[in-house]
Amino acid sequence: MLPAERDFYSTQSVHSDPGATDRLAELPGGPDELALLVRHLLIHRDETGRFGCALSEARYRAEAETRYIDDILDTITRLDGAPLSAPRRPLDRFAGTCRDFALLHCSLLRHTGTPARIRCGYATYFAPGFHDDHWMTEYWHPERGWILSDPQMVPDSQVEKAYELDFDPLDVPRDRFLVAGEGWRRCRAGEADPKTFGVSALGLMGRWMVRANVVRDLAALNRAEVLPWDAWGLGDSEPGIDEPGEAELALLDEAAEATVEADFDRVRALYLNTPGLRVPETITSYQSYDGECEVRLRGGPQVQSP
Repeated sequence: MLPAERDFYSTQSVHSDPGATDRLAELPGGPDELALLVRHLLIHRDETGRFGCALSEARYRAEAETRYIDDILDTITRLDGAPLSAPRRPLDRFAGTCRDFALLHCSLLRHTGTPARIRCGYATYFAPGFHDDHWMTEYWHPERGWILSDPQMVPDSQVEKAYELDFDPLDVPRDRFLVAGEGWRRCRAGEADPKTFGVSALGLMGRWMVRANVVRDLAALNRAEVLPWDAWGLGDSEPGIDEPGEAELALLDEAAEATVEADFDRVRALYLNTPGLRVPETITSYQSYDGECEVRLRGGPQVQSP
């Protein structure tokens, strides 16, 4: 890894900045230990049944809309004022989504000196024969290169039965998680059915979703770590509406190839030089319960210069 890339992914973004770092004192420094810590600080809002508990409707709807890690940590410490390393009851954890697990892990890795980023794509281990929308962490190992880690799937001692996986969630095989660009390439080549990509629990699927995730993954590689339902430019589409033309398809193909290869210079140049791919100052958020709204992002346009 060249110094410019190392510095870029070791630096906090607007979204991953933890704010006051005194609360991060005495945390573990290893990627696996940090992933376990994240598992004990967060709960996915749709997995409370596994813990035998239930969220209030207000918490279920609101917490997953939190964009920034400093706000997530504020919520965690408000729910339980103990040090972040202390055990927490499930309902004293932040109730978010897979993106929040990945981003908090990424934030802690960057804080402790490990280059890290989050990836948007599709997991093959939630529903048989389906590629489910999912986010996870990718961090740099000095001997092995980039490693995928899924802190949401780390076994939790407070759950009677862990997720059934045939691999280590702290070292996810590349064929069990496809970055969005790989999903787009397979769909475009006729090697995969777009109807097998989406959110199985909600019955949402199709190429329009893969298209949006290609744009989100490119943004994440540029340290613009948006919410899973944020959209802008070439990624803002609905099924059967605003289908891309040939020029737009070519640009999406280029973005897909760049994100699969994850060549740092190419990923940066494509993002910075293409308004339809770059995250603007104001984006559209298709919130799960409060509907469509325009959101002005903290820090202005998400160009994330080093």
